[in-house]
Amino acid sequence: MNYRKHNLSFWSKLKRGESLTDSVFLLTITVSLFIAIYALSIIFLGDKGFSKIQMFFNLFNENAALIVIACGLSIVMITGSIDISVGGSTALICTACIVCLNNYNFNFVTTLILALGIGLVFGAVQGFLIAYLEMQPFIVTLAGMFLGRGLVALVEVNQIQVDNAGFEMLSGARILIPFLGDINKKGVFIQSKLEYGVIVAIIIVCLMFWILRKTNLGRSFYAVGGNSHSALLLGINVKRTRFHAHLLCGLLAGIGGFLYLFHTRSGSVQQATGLEMDAIAASIIGGTLLTGGVGNIFGTLFGVLTSGIVLLVVTAIGSQDPWWPQITRAAMLCFFIVLQSVICSRKKK
Repeated sequence: MNYRKHNLSFWSKLKRGESLTDSVFLLTITVSLFIAIYALSIIFLGDKGFSKIQMFFNLFNENAALIVIACGLSIVMITGSIDISVGGSTALICTACIVCLNNYNFNFVTTLILALGIGLVFGAVQGFLIAYLEMQPFIVTLAGMFLGRGLVALVEVNQIQVDNAGFEMLSGARILIPFLGDINKKGVFIQSKLEYGVIVAIIIVCLMFWILRKTNLGRSFYAVGGNSHSALLLGINVKRTRFHAHLLCGLLAGIGGFLYLFHTRSGSVQQATGLEMDAIAASIIGGTLLTGGVGNIFGTLFGVLTSGIVLLVVTAIGSQDPWWPQITRAAMLCFFIVLQSVICSRKKK
């Protein structure tokens, strides 16, 4: 009876958001770190472009696809799972879409449908194997990553570029930000520009935040990740919830892959290599616990931005070694993993 009361209390806390205190704490740290790094970069590296407004918007322009894909990783990580196939599926989406655009005269809508279809197939198959056949998520999605790369090689071995006038025109379009911009060396005001993919990414972030906080499905994700046995006793279908998490991750990987194509307009076997690790790192930096049950989509957004600004800062400092940005981000990732371990230890006491 007492155990049942504890479970009911757990469910009521989820509805009120009380169990997300750790998520808010980690989000605060991530946002503070981003603001601090960006402020210091403006002060000490302003002559390298950090004082320009367009530099801030470029953080979003360069990382729109990663923001969407990282949101999908955050959702499966909240349920206590993982998905490392998103890099392979992104490469497959880009290459397959380019082949269809160039050779079969696909338009924008049919190309988008193809991208979403590839993402959903990956999410559905992997979700079924993980949720219903109870296979290890790492092994299943590792196989998915290799499958994606292998299928890219079957579609096209060489690197290819988009050769479709309509798609190139749409992907090259930019949104002009009113009253914001920079003055160049000739004294001419240059209005700041934002890619359309950024708008899609921001909408996805807000939508995923609403799903996680305001819907029963979102609360189920937290419940399953926090304690799957308690969630089962509360009447939550744990297997179906995990399947939906991977299916949603696959859908977001499809959208993110299309945005990646929209930004790069190219495809190859080696494309998006390491993208899955960048997405996982952004989720962790944003406050998503590896153990599941805690996570915040806005934290993931700032995790991507923080990782992006660190990369720009280390590059601007002038290091000729291309590994230093990765080393710096690895150190930052280790810091957040240690911080999460401290939080988990405190919760157990």
